[in-house]
Parts: sequence; C-alpha cells; structure tokens
Amino acid sequence: MKKSVVRRWHRSVAVLVAASLAMVVVGLAEPAGAGVPVATGSWAYPNGDIANTRDALGSTISSANVSELKEAWSFKLTGKADTLAGSLAANPIVQDGVVYLQDLDSNVYALSLVTGKLLWEYHVNQPVKSGPGPNGVAVADGTVFGAAPTSVFALNATTGRVLWINRHLLRKGQGTFEIQPQVAGGRVYLASAYGPAPGGGILLALEASTGKVIWKFNTVLVPDKGVAASHLGAGGAWETPLVGTDGSVTFGIGNPYQSAASAIAHPSKLLYTDSDVNLDAATGKLRWYYQGVPDDFKDYDMQTSPIAATINGAPAVLGSGKMGYVYAMNAATGQLIWKTPVGKHNGHDNDSLRALEHKSKLKAPYTILPGSLGGVLTNLAVAGNSIYVATIDLAITATSLHSVLGTEASKHRTGEIEAINLTTGQVEWDTKVPTLPLGAATVSNDLVFTTLFNGVLIALNSTTGTIVYQHKLPTSTNAPIAVAGNTVLIPAGGLDTGHGAGHAQLVAYSVP
Repeated sequence: MKKSVVRRWHRSVAVLVAASLAMVVVGLAEPAGAGVPVATGSWAYPNGDIANTRDALGSTISSANVSELKEAWSFKLTGKADTLAGSLAANPIVQDGVVYLQDLDSNVYALSLVTGKLLWEYHVNQPVKSGPGPNGVAVADGTVFGAAPTSVFALNATTGRVLWINRHLLRKGQGTFEIQPQVAGGRVYLASAYGPAPGGGILLALEASTGKVIWKFNTVLVPDKGVAASHLGAGGAWETPLVGTDGSVTFGIGNPYQSAASAIAHPSKLLYTDSDVNLDAATGKLRWYYQGVPDDFKDYDMQTSPIAATINGAPAVLGSGKMGYVYAMNAATGQLIWKTPVGKHNGHDNDSLRALEHKSKLKAPYTILPGSLGGVLTNLAVAGNSIYVATIDLAITATSLHSVLGTEASKHRTGEIEAINLTTGQVEWDTKVPTLPLGAATVSNDLVFTTLFNGVLIALNSTTGTIVYQHKLPTSTNAPIAVAGNTVLIPAGGLDTGHGAGHAQLVAYSVP
C-alpha cells in the first residue's frame, strides 16, 4: 500500500533492490588541519539519551557563541545512496569520537568526529521496500545495531565486522523495518511499519548478543465484528521507543490506513493504532495503552518517540503525532494527565470519534488541518519544565470518502515551533516559520535547534521563542539533527525542494 504524499516528502519512497551484504574497511583519519574547528562531544542514543529528551547535556553551544558556528567538515554519500531523494533521514549517533550514520539504502558509515573521515562502511544497498525510513542505528557495548527492510544486524563498532544477522523476523504482510532501534539491558527494541491486512505492524525485542527473538507484539488486533479485514493493516512504529526505568518499553504507533467510508460504515477503535503502547520490556506483555485517535482515517500516526518526564513528582510519558496534539500520560497507568493542541486546527479533530459513535455527517470533498503531514511529524524535546515541539501547518483535501490519500489544499507549507509547560500543558510561546520544520526539536543550553525543509538551520531562544540564529545549509534537509559537545551534526538529504538540491551529506558545524 502506498504511503501518503506527505511521507514521500518527509523522507523518500524507495523500491527494494536485491543486493548482497558487503563490508568495506578503510584506514583511520588524519588529524584536522590548523585553523579548522575541532568537533567534540557525544550523542549516545537516537534521541540523545535513554529518556528520549533530545536535551544535549554537556553541549557548549549557547546563545553566547552560536554565531561562531563554522563548518568543521562534511561527508558526502557516494554511489546509489546519493541518488535517492532525501537520502539521509536518520539521527547520527556519536560515541567515543566516532559518528555512526545510516542512509536510506540501509548502508552504515563510521566517521571520525574530529575530521569527518570515513573509518569504515557496511554496504547493504537495500532501500526500504515501501516507505521512507527514517532508518538509523543504535550503538551499545562496542556494537552497532541496524536494520535492512526485513533483517537486523550487529556490527563491531571499531571495525564494522559483522557479528550477527537475523533475516527471519517478519512474515509476509508484517511490513518492513524503517525504525532507528533502541538498545538497553541486553535487548534490541525495534518494530516494523506498514504491513497490509491482516499482518499489521510488529514490535520486537531481540537478544543484543545473538539477534535471537525474545518476544513479538502485534499492534493490530483481530478485526472487531463487522469490520472488514481488508481495512485493517499498518500500525507498527516509525520512531525509536522509550525504555523506562520501571522495566517497560513504550512505542508510538502508526495509523490503520483505512478510508473515511470504512471508518463510517464499520466503526472500530482499531487497537492499537494511533496509540502509545507500554509493554513489559522483558516479556512484551501489554501493561497499558493510550489511544490518541480511535477509528482513524486521516493518517494521524501517534508516531513520535515517547519521552520520559516527571510531572508533579510522578513519572510521566509524553507522546504526540500527526493529529497535532501533545499528550502527557501517567507512566504507571497510561491515564491522561493533559493534552494540548499544537499548530493549526480547522475543526475536524473529532471526525473519527463521531464516526465511532455513529454520528458522522462527513461528506466529500473535505479539508483537514492538520493534514496528514502534521501536526507533529518529528520528535519533541524536553528540558527543564518545558516541552519543545515542531509543528506543520499544511491542509489536505480529500475528494472522496473512499480514498485514504488527499492532496495539498495550499501551496503554502508553513510551520511553527512551540514551547509547552510540562506541568500544565499550557503553550508558553509560539514562533511561526516559513516552511516545514523537519529537523526535530533539539535543546542546547538556552537554545532550541531545528532545521527547515529548504535547508536552513535555525536556533531559537528557549525562553522567548525568538529566532537568534539562521544558517543556510549546502542542501535541503529532512532529518533530525544531533548536538554533541561543541558540534551540531546535520544530515542534509539532497532533496529537491525548488531551492536547489545537492549531494546528500552529513555536515558538522562547531564552535571554537
């Protein structure tokens, strides 16, 4: 099943290429030349830390020196990967002076943080079968963990040598791997996405040492009575899960890909789509779930990486997604603490609920805002008592109740960066941006970084929302960034936005 036009922009749509796995190891990098800023620091997890906060603790970049950011190095992709639109969609990992990155051909690169020189690369050359990534790797205990469309592998972090590959994880109809995994406590957590009926998406935990499956969890239940099986599929997870300190793991789950006609004629909650699902990390047994949108027919994934937080002294989990809401949930029970709309809404928020209650009067054509590109498409950040959210304002018009996809209602692709009070859920500030903010929200001291679709790095004052820094990148970008020590790492994907496209590359900007 095709993904919406929205996700085709955000990452890319790729066709599976049959290719054998190969590894290339090259020599170590030479020291940086005199006068060149030296990149330092770490970004050890896909979202910076195990709690997914995207708060770059240890960073030396702030409003006092952000204007001194200069390019330290860039690493350009070569071969087939560079021909993909938006070739880089994954968050870099930085550990022990090495940057680890995966492209949308599933290839893995290890680079010197100081110079950007290639240390080794692992060739897969398999684009994701039906979707846009983001892909990406996790690094733990000297091992790099990554996935191709239907397999998962582990590599020696120093040499790139293959430690294990498990090619027998997904059955027909269970989708493909497009997620950046998480590793903790000797387990690798990941999930498939898409998946036509009746397979749906699959959440998994593997033994980190062997790749052996520990448990699986299907995010699409057996159809409710009266619900056509042909309308149930998808689910699964796109973004890195949250591994909690309470022995749990929480995934943000995608939508069911059903039409409005199906949702109205055969209403069902369609568990566990559009939900945050909290499982026992050791067994995969369900502990709780919170469903943001039941009976969804608007591609409203609740897909962002859940975040661990504390609200009024109690552990909480923060979730969000393309329906344009941020949710705070009790970490032990999943009970809703508060929810807050972000970005623009045009009165269609409760369409799915009305269908579930047999009260829908929806007729085509209809226009929804948020559209299926957002609300919230990329991951949030949390620092202090504030949550930082990048939102997208682009309406989508559906011309038929029988179609899952729609078309852009406007040529104006704009967005907003917002701050929300962690305790109350109230919006603290809201800054408009001229195009899609796709770099994820990332905090560095008193700054909030993100990137814009047309290839611009921006930094906002975290207290006021004022844009205090902008820098034009060498090409467009549609990937999350990393802030490590004195360095900002930006995967610039080479997507043609009408503002010019260039080679897909990872660019490092450092302050002295």
